[in-house]
Amino acid sequence: MSEIVIGIDLGGTRIKAVAIDKQGNVLHQHYQPTNDGDDTIWKSALATSVKELQKKINSNDTLIGISAPGLPNTGNSAIAYMPGRLQGLENFIWSEFLNSDTYVLNDAISALMAEARYGVAKDRKNVVMLTLGTGVGGAILIHGKPYQGAFNKAGHIGHMVIDSDGEPDCIGMPGSLEDAIGNCSIVKRSLGKFNSTHELLESYRNGDHSAEEIWLTSVKKLAIALAALTNILSPEMIILGGGITEAGSDLFEPLEKYMSRYEWRAGGNLTEIVKARYGDLAGAVGAACFAREQITH
Repeated sequence: MSEIVIGIDLGGTRIKAVAIDKQGNVLHQHYQPTNDGDDTIWKSALATSVKELQKKINSNDTLIGISAPGLPNTGNSAIAYMPGRLQGLENFIWSEFLNSDTYVLNDAISALMAEARYGVAKDRKNVVMLTLGTGVGGAILIHGKPYQGAFNKAGHIGHMVIDSDGEPDCIGMPGSLEDAIGNCSIVKRSLGKFNSTHELLESYRNGDHSAEEIWLTSVKKLAIALAALTNILSPEMIILGGGITEAGSDLFEPLEKYMSRYEWRAGGNLTEIVKARYGDLAGAVGAACFAREQITH
């Protein structure tokens, strides 16, 4: 088997594929549209990505990791639960389809794997990652290993309750973190004034008082959630990724102010909060890392 591993990030919009070596260097990349809707089309597209990379590394005997939304099964051979999109994904065994050993991992955990092995959390043992975008994804690293938990459901931090009297989110949890800061709820949070977090931040930077209240309320709720996570898991680092982190200091400066208020810093110890290093390729790189470790460990 080739020492080069192929990683695939299966998203609703694009399929991103990489070939990486043992040092984590991305040797080749391949992008193409997913065309979600017809599973025969997107499954064939994923197979095409694999074949293109196998040609470039001159090997058909490759280990493959796939990052995908949803909950993987116990053996990480397929996504067991993914309601709503990518029809045909559930319980589809990729090893048989691709004729190569293939391991499947939740997309947020894949992103954390990339950061833990080659990114900002390299050599760290206990880490939490949140992805702040349309929704809020999450992943947990314990003793250097991704923690998936019973039923492989661990890490769905976006569904943490911040307001018990809030409206239910997509899985029925009231006042969740996802609804507090995710782009999915910005129209509701702003009473229709803003259509995206980007619009909200533009007005915030221009001194709009209502935008300031909405944004800082969201950041405050994020801090409360992170402080709670530090009490539950006591990580040495929390990584924030996703499009909302592009707010930069407009996110991280007020977040630190609120964290200083809410985090229990016993003995002066505080949790380091950092921005993710990997962007677009995090899922693909992390999936490749996970697949390699299933063989070597």
